[in-house]
Amino acid sequence: MNKQLLDLHGIVTVLNTPFTEDDQLDLESLRKHVRYALNEGIAGFLVPAMASEVGKLNRLERKLMVETVVAEVNGKVPVIGGASAQTADERIFYTKELIQLGCEGILVSFNYENDKQYETDVREIADLNPGFLMIQDWDFQGYGAPVPLISRLFKEIDVFRSLKVEVVPAGVKYSEVIESTGGKLHVAGGWAVSQFIEGLDRGVHAFMPTGMHEIYVKIYSLYMQGDRNAAKQLFYRLLPVLAFSNQHLDISIHFFKRLLFQQNTYKTNRVRLPILPFDDYHEEISNELIKDVIRLIEELRD
Repeated sequence: MNKQLLDLHGIVTVLNTPFTEDDQLDLESLRKHVRYALNEGIAGFLVPAMASEVGKLNRLERKLMVETVVAEVNGKVPVIGGASAQTADERIFYTKELIQLGCEGILVSFNYENDKQYETDVREIADLNPGFLMIQDWDFQGYGAPVPLISRLFKEIDVFRSLKVEVVPAGVKYSEVIESTGGKLHVAGGWAVSQFIEGLDRGVHAFMPTGMHEIYVKIYSLYMQGDRNAAKQLFYRLLPVLAFSNQHLDISIHFFKRLLFQQNTYKTNRVRLPILPFDDYHEEISNELIKDVIRLIEELRD
């Protein structure tokens, strides 16, 4: 196996989609968010994805969002285009478009039914020759694609360079995938990095959260500098936020839209329906947690 490890280490942020009061894309706020994240040292962007409310964006909106991010990033860090969709034809369409828009890599989620079906779906996208393919191994109730299959596809498919692991339990799979591929398959952790320290201990290469860029970058930096205890203590201060926001993807979207609004990055905290309601109790708790996050960011900047 001659592949070199994909050079993408650190925090790859997943961008929430900002909307105007009349429910249009707010591209100005999106550009502002990109500049803010770059300034805080993130290693790349993923757009659009589940945290972007991607299922509620039409084709033009998906294109405009990616086009805006690629232009604003201007080659400073990789932009990974999200091509996941309900059908194979849609995945192919989005992959072709994202390559044309200048995304360095493509992320796609494939449902696993059996090895043959999964391999066919993966090769269909790989044959389009993206810069690199990041497979989203996503299964909220199970273990996702089998590790032996992942390992074989990595060995056989040149563009398959990264696996974003979001399964139950994620930690064990991190280790199994890294071991089975000799550490050469890039492994990324999702789910708002609720297993950040464990993932670092297991050798995960990149983490893909939403928001709080300064804090995540600092935790990663401390760990890489050899100060695991300081990284752990800083991570522990995020646990109330993760416990609240990770109740459900919709709660996470509500929360981080509100955080970005309070940080004056987004002009509104608008979300698109259908989505779980955010009631008065959610509102009160999120306001408390947002104050804690902003206070922590101010401490890190002092």
